[in-house]
Amino acid sequence: MYTFDPQQLTAKDNYKFMSGSVVPRPIAFVTTLSQEEGIVNAAPFSFFNVVSSDPPLLSISIGRKAGEMKDTARNILSGKELVIHICDEAIVSDMNETAAMLEPHESELDRTNLTTVPSTVVAVPGIQEALIRMECTLYQHIPISNDEGEPVSDLILVRIVQYHFSENVYDPTTKYLLMDQLKPVSRLAGNDYAKLGERFTVIRPL
Repeated sequence: MYTFDPQQLTAKDNYKFMSGSVVPRPIAFVTTLSQEEGIVNAAPFSFFNVVSSDPPLLSISIGRKAGEMKDTARNILSGKELVIHICDEAIVSDMNETAAMLEPHESELDRTNLTTVPSTVVAVPGIQEALIRMECTLYQHIPISNDEGEPVSDLILVRIVQYHFSENVYDPTTKYLLMDQLKPVSRLAGNDYAKLGERFTVIRPL
């Protein structure tokens, strides 16, 4: 077995080890609104997960570039609102297009075939083609600094204020979401993604 001390590794190597070990990761496909020009920003983030169900909280970690916040983080902190979509097989190519580094006055959605739809509670529009979208508001912002005290990422906790589920993926009788219809896509490492594979059931002990 190979053994490494993370303190002796570069940030790039730590990223490679972590993103290659913590797999598969769900993808938050996020839309936000710039406060200055009202531009809809869209971007995917795989450092994303559930935090709490009471209250309903999600977490997104957004890396900085040379200490500068990305548009998504800046828009969330200024507008306090966002919409998180679950990426599925049908929209993964368009989602990937929004990972391009654009200027704040440019909308990543212009690179895609996706369309927006008004939200119910927040001002930020959602993506109509996504099978699941969750309107959210900012709950807490935790800036992350490295050992030199330089800001390197923004950990953002958000509260879900409205769910939207396609009729194709929600069973109103059981109140369950249907994975075979959702076909979620997960992030691996590098340029690799994964589809929902073989599933199995393990009964938890009493």
